[in-house]
Amino acid sequence: MSAFRRRLAAASPPRTSGSDRRWLFVPYDQLTDAVGPLATEPPERLGIVLVETTWKPRQRAYHKQKLAMVLASLRHFALEQAARGVAIDHRVGEQSYGALLREVVRERGPLRMMKAAEYELRTDLAGLVAEGGIDVLPNETWLTTRAQFDATFPDGPPWRMDRFYRRVRRDSGILMEAGKPVGGRLSFDAENRRPWRGEPPAPTPPTLPVDDVKQEVARLVEERFAEHPGRLDVASLPSSREDAERLWRWALEECLPAFGPYEDAMSTASRGLFHTRASALLNNGRLLPRRVIDDVLARDLPLPSQEGFVRQVLGWRELVRHVHEQTDGFRTLAPSGRPNHLEARDPLPPAFWGEPSGLHCLDHVVSDVWETGYGHHITRLMVLSNLATLLGVDPEALSDWFWIAYVDAYDWVVEPNVLGMGTYALGDLFVTKPYVSGAAYIHRMSDYCDGCAFDPKSSCPITPLYWDFLARHRDRLAGNPRLAMPLRSLERRSAARRKDDSETARWIRERLQAGEVARPEDRP
Repeated sequence: MSAFRRRLAAASPPRTSGSDRRWLFVPYDQLTDAVGPLATEPPERLGIVLVETTWKPRQRAYHKQKLAMVLASLRHFALEQAARGVAIDHRVGEQSYGALLREVVRERGPLRMMKAAEYELRTDLAGLVAEGGIDVLPNETWLTTRAQFDATFPDGPPWRMDRFYRRVRRDSGILMEAGKPVGGRLSFDAENRRPWRGEPPAPTPPTLPVDDVKQEVARLVEERFAEHPGRLDVASLPSSREDAERLWRWALEECLPAFGPYEDAMSTASRGLFHTRASALLNNGRLLPRRVIDDVLARDLPLPSQEGFVRQVLGWRELVRHVHEQTDGFRTLAPSGRPNHLEARDPLPPAFWGEPSGLHCLDHVVSDVWETGYGHHITRLMVLSNLATLLGVDPEALSDWFWIAYVDAYDWVVEPNVLGMGTYALGDLFVTKPYVSGAAYIHRMSDYCDGCAFDPKSSCPITPLYWDFLARHRDRLAGNPRLAMPLRSLERRSAARRKDDSETARWIRERLQAGEVARPEDRP
């Protein structure tokens, strides 16, 4: 018997107790007993169904750390609930969630569940729900409602963050006094853009306890999913309630005091700088957004740090899930179900899978991702998505890559961030402009250029890629007021410089698509 099975058997209530239990399906991303039936109904009257299936990792070759976090978290949650007196039905199989749960329904009768966050899971379970096999309850992990979203955008898109954020701040009263924002401004984003040059010292994430459940899961992942990418590090794998609490305490005490000013900074010396690393725990239910916001507000933190964190959790996180849910993952926005406003078609270069490119910023960030399954939002947006957009990579290919590579990535969060913001695949329905830049931004906000063979001011091909991108999409972007200045600058570039932009862009695209290392001496 496995260590997990042995511990579960020891913790579980007797089979004869609570024969009239009501059964609840708990997906991999709702691992909490602070909301829903697990919070309001007696444990001795409840049973939960937890499913482990190879069906989902067969859809995509997920990072090993991500697989291990899902499985270890699910198993620790089972042990925690069994210790409370909740009965556990732990199913393991190779079928889809819907197929496995259909067997459970035949044995136990109709199940309940809070509404699934992922479109993929909702679609898989749709037949069983329609047949009455699953009664879907409101998902109480969210902070905002569909009614708030609809009231903000009664005429539909464009969906703008500032409008939504203003409404939910007002409705919630968070960081508000007498109906006005604390500090006199809704957002301190403009002030939270300092580069980090080594001070204050960046905190190191805590090492987490390794128990027999984590070790067992690690062996399972390494054996069964050996071909999947990424490094599995058990000592940095938060899965139990205690792990989540320990990581969150560290974030509150060590990260958030300096989070605001350095929110956009990047560094080779620290993967996350002052970011909390809480996203994976928020997205699987181990931490709840209302609780973390309350904790942040209760501490004596600088207002820009408090507001920056609240903006991400109450504002952006809630907005992207509403947009994704309302559009069925953007499938209702394009006849093909694959929005691609800029008509980018190229495959993802091998550099994203770990092959060296010669661009130190790209190689360093990608290495960090495959090492840990993590990277904060600016490395995702202004290095990975920026380069993919400039290179003309198919947005769906990039979105799938993020879904595979990051431990916190689920369809409702990764697709809006990549398709909506990172690649401008939705056009101006979601954001006001493409988030692209040349080498100057990366040089200003990071130290990546220090270790690169290319000079950011002269030889780096990212800047010609940027100008070539604007030239190729000039007609599409001409009416965008946010791009008026760079488009005027494009018009002022000489014919010789534009020719060099085009030739350099073609050269770097060909090099990266071929999986070859780009070198300054080879640049045209």
